[in-house]
Amino acid sequence: MADSAGRYIMLISVHGRVRGSDMELGADPDTGGQITYVVELARALIEHPEVNRVDLVTRRVIDPKVDPIYGEPKESLAPGVNIVRIECGPKRYLAKESLWPHLDSFSDNLLRYLRDQGRVPDLIHGHYADAGYVAGRMTSLLGIPMAFTGHSLGRVKKQRLLEQGMAEEAIEKRYKISRRIDAEEYALDNATFVVTSTSQEVEEQYALYDNYQPKRMTVIPPAVDLSRFTPPPRSWRNLPKIHKAITPFLEDWAKPMILAVSRPDPRKNIATLIKAYGENEKLRDVANLVIVAGNRTDINELDRSAREVIGEILQYVDLYNLYGKVAYPKNHDSSDVPHLYQLATKTKGLFVNPALTEPFGLTLLEAAASGLPIVATSDGGPRDIVALCRNGVLIDPLKSKELGEALLAAVSDRTQWKKWSNAGLRGAHGHYSWSAHVKKYAGIVGTAIRKSNKHRQTLSSSARLITADRIVVCDIDNTLVGDKSGLRELIRRLKNVGSNVAFGIATGRSLDLTLSVLQEWKIPTPQLLITSVGSAIHYGAPLIEDRGFDQHIRHRWRPEVIREVMTELPGLKPQGAEGQTKYKISYDMLEDEAPTAAEVTRHLRRSRLQANVITSHGAYLDILPIRASKGMALRYFAMNWGVEPDRCLVAGDSGNDEEMLTGNTLGVVVGNHDPELEKLRGEPHIYFAEKNYAWGIIEGIEHYNFFGKIRTHEPEFVNTEPAKPKPVNSA
Repeated sequence: MADSAGRYIMLISVHGRVRGSDMELGADPDTGGQITYVVELARALIEHPEVNRVDLVTRRVIDPKVDPIYGEPKESLAPGVNIVRIECGPKRYLAKESLWPHLDSFSDNLLRYLRDQGRVPDLIHGHYADAGYVAGRMTSLLGIPMAFTGHSLGRVKKQRLLEQGMAEEAIEKRYKISRRIDAEEYALDNATFVVTSTSQEVEEQYALYDNYQPKRMTVIPPAVDLSRFTPPPRSWRNLPKIHKAITPFLEDWAKPMILAVSRPDPRKNIATLIKAYGENEKLRDVANLVIVAGNRTDINELDRSAREVIGEILQYVDLYNLYGKVAYPKNHDSSDVPHLYQLATKTKGLFVNPALTEPFGLTLLEAAASGLPIVATSDGGPRDIVALCRNGVLIDPLKSKELGEALLAAVSDRTQWKKWSNAGLRGAHGHYSWSAHVKKYAGIVGTAIRKSNKHRQTLSSSARLITADRIVVCDIDNTLVGDKSGLRELIRRLKNVGSNVAFGIATGRSLDLTLSVLQEWKIPTPQLLITSVGSAIHYGAPLIEDRGFDQHIRHRWRPEVIREVMTELPGLKPQGAEGQTKYKISYDMLEDEAPTAAEVTRHLRRSRLQANVITSHGAYLDILPIRASKGMALRYFAMNWGVEPDRCLVAGDSGNDEEMLTGNTLGVVVGNHDPELEKLRGEPHIYFAEKNYAWGIIEGIEHYNFFGKIRTHEPEFVNTEPAKPKPVNSA
């Protein structure tokens, strides 16, 4: 239930340089229109009478190469609205493609922030694939409604790049596209609803995904802060400063200006625009082309994709001998952008967006609000904008000749130009204001919150384990057991360390099979038992079941339907009754015939089923509720009992331990591990022991000095805020 004073909404946008003013749009491929959107959405939401708090969560960056503001833990945007910056991997600024290994840590750190606040959001909204992944983990732990906005989608990008002739291996290497697509599918698994900008996004782009469920998708037209974008004054005493950056390039700056503003990104298709202009002699005679593609000091210091785009601009200008006709200024700031539109409007020019895909179209709305007609790619955002505003034409971005002809026709017909200009002004104000956007958004959010009947976590920072402030959690088979002498030594150390260290087990076995192996190997009953691959939690010798977790993981669980659709797949043999539980459906994988976990997940998604599919030892496949796994169960325990993930030492040997090992937990992979865990080598907070079985656990305990002053061997990012003392009270 929402706070009595109003709703608390959390927006997540992990990548990019996010700050409240003078946004560095175009500074790199990760700092574009999405940054403007989430900042302005945060400000607009707090104006709604039902909302009293908004957090915009992003990655904290401490890097001398970027503004120090990105290292501040919190920045106020308005009363009740803050940018909250969370540690995520190395402190330096990273491209979004390099962030994937650090998102589990980001999630754990975000959970710590919420615990410190003592309040859980009523809704969490992930923007882009990486934030969708984080939001999915948060909703799986907290049971709160989740929204997802892709902004641009990995499957669409991959499709377009393949059409351009880029090899699949090159796409994967540069863009980590499979990780991105997996994150988008995971976000769709968990989302209560998906916010899209256009119907085309729903019908053509999201339809490419296995988990395509249009009933969960809602179209909310994007909005623009119209106060910054207006037509030019009738007379300018002094032309804006950006004029001085453009005129040195042009023989006659007063000709109609064809303006393009975007990041220097291959997807923006700037090369095709220059080709269209260069190959149309009449267009070159009657109009100038102005390309504002980010900022640069030294081309060699740009990232590779931006360097390639700028190189293409220079190459095509030279190829078509466009000197005096094309301007490509090196620098501008956000305050120059409204003046760019006004200059183009003053010259009776056009705004052109030839991007390969354009799901949003923020710059098109800014141009419309400035009275500037548009020529844009026939894709999601532009289609809806032109349909509503009637202020321009759509083109195929891959056909340069048609693009050139469309630009020439649009700039030559002054009567049509005036109609488009006036219609764009009316349409932008009538359809794309923030008040209209937020009104529809808040209505959908309210419905989602009312329908959510899940238990709301309180995230109290006080521990309910009376004495323990850390816990050792081990897998059983081939980790805890396998060497009697090592096991005896580990048990001895755990008994002697004192009451501040708890002991837990996380296993794929059912509770009965777990108790059987504990008895066989003479292992004392631990304080925590996570069984059935993370689908059940019990506490201590009384075996008290965590009923809240049982209720929590029922979400979207349809076991009978899952069993039915799984009969369609070959190579899987259902295990006997001892391998099945209420929340675990288990199979033996037949050698050389069984599908992979990814293939099973895809099959379930195409059947409109959300589940967590886990394989281990190359021989067993388990299907769990979407919110269940060893890693999620451990974090659920840690969250409820006030134990930080970085005070949980976890040890395992196989694939069903992977999620438990990643993130901020202190992972130990024993020496006799399965090859399927080798991919984790080098990941933050994961130690690969040389010794086997329990001896490997002991080696990991010593590596982290877990029974003393814990060391993580990760000095690069230091938390500059003092640790808060954790009170202890009786449970």
